[in-house]
Amino acid sequence: MALDNPAFSRNPAFNGQGAVAAKTMSAGDLQDLYNQPSTPPRLPASEVMTVENTVQKTVAAFAVLLVGAAIGWMTADLMIVWAGAGIVGFVLAMVNIFKREPSPALILAYSAAQGVFVGGISAWYEAISPGIVVQAVIATLVVVGVTLALFASGKVRASKRATKIFLIAMVGYLVFSLVNVGIMIFGGAGGNPWGLRGDVEIMGIPLGVILGIFVVILAAYSLVLDFDYIQKGVNAGAPKKFGWSGAFGIMVTVIWLYLEILRMLAIARD
Repeated sequence: MALDNPAFSRNPAFNGQGAVAAKTMSAGDLQDLYNQPSTPPRLPASEVMTVENTVQKTVAAFAVLLVGAAIGWMTADLMIVWAGAGIVGFVLAMVNIFKREPSPALILAYSAAQGVFVGGISAWYEAISPGIVVQAVIATLVVVGVTLALFASGKVRASKRATKIFLIAMVGYLVFSLVNVGIMIFGGAGGNPWGLRGDVEIMGIPLGVILGIFVVILAAYSLVLDFDYIQKGVNAGAPKKFGWSGAFGIMVTVIWLYLEILRMLAIARD
C-alpha cells in the first residue's frame, strides 16, 4: 500500500510525518483510507472523446451506408438480397445495443447491411412513386439540421420527463406497428397495402400521415438524446472509442427517420 496516496496526504493524522504517523492509526483506519476513491488518471488528449473525432466516425459510418445503399439500389429486383440485409442489420443493431463497449467493426457492418436495405427499399418506393426518394432525403436532412441547430443553440435539451414520455410513446408506437403488421398479413384492413395507416382516416387525412408526423417528432427527440449523449461524453472526458456509440445512435435514428418519412410521403401520395 503506497503511503503517498492522496487519501493519506489529506488526512490530518499524518501531520506531515508520513509513514511514522501511520503507526498511530488502527488497522481499520488504514483500511478506510485505502478504500477511499482516488482521482482517476486523465487520458491523453489524443485518446479522449471529442466532437471532432465523433463527427469523423459518424461520417465514416454514413459513407459505408451510402456504399451499401448503392448496392441495394442496383440489386433492387432481388428482394431477397435487400430484405435479407434488413434482417442482418436488425440483428447487428441488437448486438451493438447490448454490447458494453462499442465495436467499430460491428457498427460499420451494421451500416453496410442497413445501407443495402435502405437502397433496395428506396428503389422499390421510387418505382411506385417517382421522385419520392429525393423528397424523403431532403426532408430527413432538414429535420436533422433543424434539430442539431436547436440543440447547439441550447433551445432544445433532453430532460427526464420528456425522455419518459418519449419511451412511453415509443412503446405505444411499437405495439401499434406490430398490430398493424398482423392486420396487413391477415387482410383485416380491406386489402389496403398500408393496413390501418391507409385504411383509417381522421378528418379525411390518412392515419399514416398523422402518425408519420408524430413519429418524425419522436425521431427528432431521439436525435436530441443522441446529441446529449455525445455532449456528456465529451464533457466527461470519456475514452475516444465511445464516439462510435454516438455515431451508432445517430445512424440508427437517421435511418428510422428516413424510412418513416418515406412511408408517410407514399401514403400521402396514394
